[in-house]
Amino acid sequence: MNYDQAHEKLQQHTQTHLLKYYDTLTPAEQEKLLTQIAEIDFSVLESIENQAIIEQKGVISPLKAMEMGEIDKRRAAFSSLGLEAIRAGKVGAVLLAGGMGTRLGSAHPKGMYDIGLTRPVYIFQRLIENMLDVVKEAGVFIPLYIMVSEKNQEATSAFLADHDYFGYDANKITFFKQDMAPASDYQGKVFLEEKGWVSTSPNGNGGWYASMHKWGIAAAARADGIEWFNIFAVDNVLQRICDPVFVGATIDSGFSAGAKVVRKSARDEKLGTICLEDGRPSIVEYYDMTDELMDAVDENGAPAYNFGVILNYLFKADKLDEIMARKLPLHVVEKKISHLNAAGKLIHPTAPNGYKYEQLVLDMIHEFENCLPYEVLREHEFAPIKNLTGVDSVESARGLCLAAGVEL
Repeated sequence: MNYDQAHEKLQQHTQTHLLKYYDTLTPAEQEKLLTQIAEIDFSVLESIENQAIIEQKGVISPLKAMEMGEIDKRRAAFSSLGLEAIRAGKVGAVLLAGGMGTRLGSAHPKGMYDIGLTRPVYIFQRLIENMLDVVKEAGVFIPLYIMVSEKNQEATSAFLADHDYFGYDANKITFFKQDMAPASDYQGKVFLEEKGWVSTSPNGNGGWYASMHKWGIAAAARADGIEWFNIFAVDNVLQRICDPVFVGATIDSGFSAGAKVVRKSARDEKLGTICLEDGRPSIVEYYDMTDELMDAVDENGAPAYNFGVILNYLFKADKLDEIMARKLPLHVVEKKISHLNAAGKLIHPTAPNGYKYEQLVLDMIHEFENCLPYEVLREHEFAPIKNLTGVDSVESARGLCLAAGVEL
């Protein structure tokens, strides 16, 4: 993209101010800025006006989960079916690792954080060790696709290479970059982060398949025979990935999606709750759970909305391709955004000053006609690391790992 093309694109979206300092940049900086502008989808800014519609919920009703009792009775059959699919190369794993460890006090990618007590034990290491358990059981390496971001791509790939991928076959690992969305003020005017760089942020965990598609990774995976993608977040250090029993149960159900869920520890636990919305699978975020929903009971007197998602999903690839033909809604999120002010000075705000734009997996779930909520025991599979101390922290994850027999 040359300058005139960039100017024309920006003019269409009323963002020509992003070229304000163009003449002061070096040729290399100019080229870098033009390339960034070419890649950015500025149409996301239209979401500001449509946000009220996007956030509206339909009619919510319960969605029953497959609970541990039923899973245990059919475990052998499910495992056999899942292992068959894994050995046939039909299952791929997608690690969502675009985030940084900022909330943990680290300037590095989150997966590089060390949770060890007597030896180094990195978050990436824990996830790969969990995958290696399945690799050993199946006798084959599972294709692993790692989504990185613009901000952590080099550090992540270098770190894993330096640690020999913690024993995983490097030939089975593919990195791809998450799409970035522009960050703007409340009126939709996009910020500059530097004189030659537009302020952007990752486009949310729901953008993973669009990003795979953009870089040709999805097409390559499908050509290799992948029929199912197990996506999982970087911060849960106990989760099982490409769990044969989960894979087998989802395939056996005849559904196009599966979601690992845990029984909620409290009616108001900060987990998204799986349910139906207008007859289709959906997730209600914890802050949208009303007293009426939290107090509702089923025919047996048990809580009707009692299972929370842990961001470990299994999706049928051909259905994802159908969803790609439609656009997921974009959520407008209020954030503190560092930016250049009118005088060209870098400002680090202490309060929210604008919007970031994100697609969420919960919206992807709602695009499927059906989904199997699959119960797992939280003490075996749920040790999220979101904070340094307290609830869902490095502190609590260490305790859960030790209780599960993980050496730290």
